[in-house]
Amino acid sequence: MDDVWDLYREDLKRVENQIRADLKSDVPLIDTISTYLFTSGGKRFRPLLLILTSQLAGYRGDVQTELASVIELIHTATLLHDDVIDEANIRRGNKTARMLWGNQASILVGDYLYTRAQCKIVSLRNHEINEAVAEATRRMTRGELSQLAYNGDVQITEEDYLEIIGNKTAALIAAACRIGAILGECPDNNKEGIESYGWNVGIAFQLADDTLDYVADTAKLGKSIGKDLQEGKITLPLLCLLQRCSQDEVHKIGKIIGLSDFTPENLDFILKLMHHYGVIEYSFDMARGYVEKAKKSLMLFKDSMSLQALFAVADYVVDREL
Repeated sequence: MDDVWDLYREDLKRVENQIRADLKSDVPLIDTISTYLFTSGGKRFRPLLLILTSQLAGYRGDVQTELASVIELIHTATLLHDDVIDEANIRRGNKTARMLWGNQASILVGDYLYTRAQCKIVSLRNHEINEAVAEATRRMTRGELSQLAYNGDVQITEEDYLEIIGNKTAALIAAACRIGAILGECPDNNKEGIESYGWNVGIAFQLADDTLDYVADTAKLGKSIGKDLQEGKITLPLLCLLQRCSQDEVHKIGKIIGLSDFTPENLDFILKLMHHYGVIEYSFDMARGYVEKAKKSLMLFKDSMSLQALFAVADYVVDREL
């Protein structure tokens, strides 16, 4: 994966410059918060996928840079809103915007980034791209609402969970990939294959992310271990645990989730159960299954540097440490 980042460094630099241009505003608070967000880390994973899929589809123009910026603006807007909803204090090892400037500013700047992105899309006058972005943002909002509705609910099913992460995470990644295919004007079946790749990579990405929340190194993760559990989010590792453990253990886990004062001892109890019942391995195995689905979605395409890069990205979403 390091080779992929190196190969596409110049493309991503152009995206960074485009993001800076798109964020220019005569409102100082927008500039301050936006600059803080875009200099606080982040791999530009979604822009990279848009660039790679557009090249795979045969596109050789410059519009991909503008669209990659649009996707990153939308993604960053969701992070601002997520941190307010989750009352998060830390993201990527730094204080969240809400901790520095408050919830109101975070929500409003998030709204600004959304609308800035939509204005950029409309200006390109491509109905198919406009439709892809609109559908992705609709699904992302639906995913957030569904997650909120199921918060702390130990009766949530695996199907419910997969639908939530599909909407919250995979929808925007799939849209980024579909936009790349649209730029390349490839046949509909190729567009569907590229979009399917993005969807499956998105699911794998979130499955791995939710699993790393229980096992990753805190310093590398950029947030405390077990944060999802503390917020009442029933992600796949916990969902799997609830299905495998005894009724007494289910009852105790339910009580822990309902506590307002979460302790390290509670987390340690659940982590030991997870390792005992093998749920971490199960979650990573499921993520790898979606990676394989993603790769199979691209079998319509001839071998190329961009195809191999997309395969490397698919492996990366599960093998990464963060």
